[in-house]
Amino acid sequence: MTLPPLAQYLPILDWGRRYDRDQFTGDMVAAVIVTIMLIPQSLAYALLAGMPPEAGIYASIAPIVLYAIFGTSRALAVGPVAVVSLMTAAAVGNIAEAGTAGYVTAALTLAFLSGAMLLALGLFRLGFLANFLSHPVIAGFITASGILIAASQLRHILGVEGEGHTLVDILASLWAHLGEVNPITLLLGVTATAFLFWVRGGLKPLLLRIGLGPRMADIGAKTGPVLVIVGTTLAVWAFDLGSRGVAIVGEVPQSLPPLTLPSFSPDLLSQLFIPALLISIIGFVESISVAQTLAAKKRQRIDPDQELIGLGSANLGAAFTGGFPVTGGFSRSVVNFDAGAETPAAGAFTAVGLALAALFLTPLIYFLPKATLAATIIVAVLSLVDFSILKRAWAFSHADFAAVSVTILLTLIFGVEAGVSAGVITSILVHLYKTSRPHMAVVGRVPGTEHFRNVLRHEVETQPHVLSLRVDESLYFPNARFLEDQLARYAADKPELTDVVLMFPAVNEIDLSALESLEAINTRLRDADIRLHLSEVKGPVMDRLKRSHFLDDLTGEVFLSQHEAVCALAERH
Repeated sequence: MTLPPLAQYLPILDWGRRYDRDQFTGDMVAAVIVTIMLIPQSLAYALLAGMPPEAGIYASIAPIVLYAIFGTSRALAVGPVAVVSLMTAAAVGNIAEAGTAGYVTAALTLAFLSGAMLLALGLFRLGFLANFLSHPVIAGFITASGILIAASQLRHILGVEGEGHTLVDILASLWAHLGEVNPITLLLGVTATAFLFWVRGGLKPLLLRIGLGPRMADIGAKTGPVLVIVGTTLAVWAFDLGSRGVAIVGEVPQSLPPLTLPSFSPDLLSQLFIPALLISIIGFVESISVAQTLAAKKRQRIDPDQELIGLGSANLGAAFTGGFPVTGGFSRSVVNFDAGAETPAAGAFTAVGLALAALFLTPLIYFLPKATLAATIIVAVLSLVDFSILKRAWAFSHADFAAVSVTILLTLIFGVEAGVSAGVITSILVHLYKTSRPHMAVVGRVPGTEHFRNVLRHEVETQPHVLSLRVDESLYFPNARFLEDQLARYAADKPELTDVVLMFPAVNEIDLSALESLEAINTRLRDADIRLHLSEVKGPVMDRLKRSHFLDDLTGEVFLSQHEAVCALAERH
């Protein structure tokens, strides 16, 4: 069914008019579970981003509502995520000191810039640009970011001062303050971390053994972070551990998100432009991957360009309501999906739950130790670390292995901006390298058939005076000269050669550089008394060739199939 024009930009007009009671029930259940999960996550990611704790909750209210209106995923849960929070801290930390008004303003501006970029990309249908960041590079960047995030939170576990946005700086800072470790903070942090690791695999089986049903046991397991927050907060309050050096969250404003205004200073905007662009790309790639994975399970469709609009609107919402850059999170989206979310309304209901938490529950987290939030982050991000990508990349493609390795090393040594920038550049260079040396095969006919295969892989029939060369890549400026060189080498090895047939079944595009190379090949072969022919040329490629003089000057013919070409040339000898 074709959507009316307005509904294409406001998906809520599509699913909203069919909303029913069953969907409402599923969305409400999912919203309750995700809200319980999001409260500690939001606080933790605000800590990671260097923002006040309440900013994490603020960044999870208006952005969720706006995504519900403009987004196309039925299950994606938008809000602060680990990698984007780390990138926010790295970008804003270069401009202002954490805890200052300038830092908060810079974070709001970063969210505004990111939202504006995503919105513009969506409106101009430019979502394909994210494809320049390959999956191996994304995997390498996320692995390195997971290590950086976990390392950056060790200072809260140890109860010491620390700084730095690279692994070297973080470890050096921790080493310098190692003598200042607070034993009580360390005990709380290690206990919370160990409990959270156990919760991930051990709590659900325990709940099943004591008689809970699978659904209730799953819900109970998702509340693990809440349990550790309640336990450690009560411990700090009961034993007055704050007076013994345990860092706590302290007073959190008891209010709905305020109306805020990002800065439009040209200097600040120019400083944040590149970080905002990188955050937009990484956030979009992470979000669209999660959304498409979950949508495929229910045979639903995701519109990447509309997702850009949805995420752009969410970030703009964060910028004007006291938040920081957001995107779709993997863990909470999976929980949202598993809990039964049927429509984006589940996100809107989650926003209501978080708004109530901001109004009524914030006094309860006064004594929450920062070590507990750090433990929550560490346990969440270590699941992102996947060094097996190196082994898989090495086995499958050395070029991809190089891209992954460069991304991981540069991210760890020079920080997230250098890492992701190197990843983008390496992805493009690897693509250019691969396509600059396209696979080409001399082919012959499989006996008794009309099929043509590589002479090095199959027993085939060939003719000494005919060279059949299959080109397995589109022809454009990086590989045009390579085709010339390869053809010259093949022709030099066959003195009896009278005809060359270029097979183009895999050629989807020919640019002007490649056209000039074909013209040069045609001229050189003509001077050597060799005719040049084409076969199996696709319609769009032929249409483009017809708009040039190449076909008029071609010394040979254009054949519909390679079989037709070989038969016609055989009759002439």
